[in-house]
Amino acid sequence: MSPNSVTPGFVRSAAELNDQIRALWRRAGGTLSAQERVEYELLVVEWATAIRGEVIEAA
Repeated sequence: MSPNSVTPGFVRSAAELNDQIRALWRRAGGTLSAQERVEYELLVVEWATAIRGEVIEAA
């Protein structure tokens, strides 16, 4: 299991997730492997959820 796996009930901020997405792309050198693509997709979905939550809270 990846050290970046999501722990149920643990909510990360959009900024933290954005940093992890950027770090993944840096580590990958601009080309994602199949495993990295899966990690990227999970991070993006979690990021989008976090953004929606932050926008609602800010309203």
